[in-house]
Amino acid sequence: MALPERKQSDTDARLAAMTLPEGGCLAEARKAALSRVQTMGLPNRRDEYWKYTRPDTLVQADAPTAAVFDAGEAPMFDEFDRLKVVFVDGVFDAEASDDLSLEGISIERIADICDKDIHWAKDLYGVLEARGQTPVARPLAALNTAFAQDGVVIRVTGTPSKPVSLVYRHGSDSSDAILHHVVRVESGASATILENGPAASRFNKCMEVDVADGGALHLVRAQGRDHERRAATHLFARLGTESVFKAFTLTVNGVLTRNEAVIELTGDDAVAHIAGACVGDGDFHHDDTVFITHDAVNCESRQVFKKVLRNGATGVFQGKILVKEGAQKTDGYQISQSLLLDDDSQFLAKPELEIYADDVACSHGSTSGAIDEEGLFYLRSRGVPADVATDLLTLAFLAEAVEEIEDDEIAAALVARLEGWLARRR
Repeated sequence: MALPERKQSDTDARLAAMTLPEGGCLAEARKAALSRVQTMGLPNRRDEYWKYTRPDTLVQADAPTAAVFDAGEAPMFDEFDRLKVVFVDGVFDAEASDDLSLEGISIERIADICDKDIHWAKDLYGVLEARGQTPVARPLAALNTAFAQDGVVIRVTGTPSKPVSLVYRHGSDSSDAILHHVVRVESGASATILENGPAASRFNKCMEVDVADGGALHLVRAQGRDHERRAATHLFARLGTESVFKAFTLTVNGVLTRNEAVIELTGDDAVAHIAGACVGDGDFHHDDTVFITHDAVNCESRQVFKKVLRNGATGVFQGKILVKEGAQKTDGYQISQSLLLDDDSQFLAKPELEIYADDVACSHGSTSGAIDEEGLFYLRSRGVPADVATDLLTLAFLAEAVEEIEDDEIAAALVARLEGWLARRR
């Protein structure tokens, strides 16, 4: 079936401006991904899952410019002992990165393994992304698989003594970065991965996570701070028996951010939690699109998303829980809420449940409202200034999402950054 004329022309223009990497063990996966892009076409507002978010600047041939922002504070996670892997405008920076050796884990660059005919990542690169194209097309993820020339492949075989920290620095106001990461957690192994930084003027990132039986992975992301940046991120995860995957994302600033997550629970007794908190001011558009599939017995999933919006900011949440036939004793929970601090901001939500098993406990809810006037009055009556009281109630609103972070010290660090962001905008 031919693509509509507008979608075809936009797709052709974008592909014409890019060069497909050749050779290496990933060549076949790249060509298959390119074929998916050409078949699906890049997204536009007529696509069902893009009707709330304009993809124009994410698909146009040239990246829109975005000024590099000096936050005037130490980068996120700097206070933690971690193994740093640094990318500047989507290119690995060896001098700024730590030595990539760490017990219980191996880390290699995509650019290095491309020269090898045989590598374990060959069996995963693009595989989960391809699986995630059904039933909803995700062409920006396929574009990433086809054209990404950098990123890391991480294999967790034990329990590393410290987190792996992927740091994304923005250096050029016209940078257009594409990064692809592959993570394999072996049976019984566990690790924590941290991500932070604005990355580029326009950023397309894909992470594929395969957690084997009994494995565990904790992912914490902090997106920001350059306000003019645009980003589309894609997280694909597959969970084995009794495995655990928990992910949390904090987003502040950014003209446009689209975070997609596609998670499959394929082994019995698996647990998947995905959560996010964002605070936006002005020309801020933030979209969380999540699809969780239960395809095994006695699995648990949680989706917890909170958005604080003001001065005309827009928040979007599209979340679905699919329970397949035979996935009995599923426990699925989904909540999306927004706190609108003025009458100009908006929150657009599309929660969904699709259930084909009869012994399940699934729930979803979505609310949007203003600051709690009774709580505000209570604090004001005890001498707390109005702006400080508003910040305290805002942090309380975000607490349920932040509590999804497994590590209390990391959670506290993110709350401290939120407090600072709110204080600067009083």
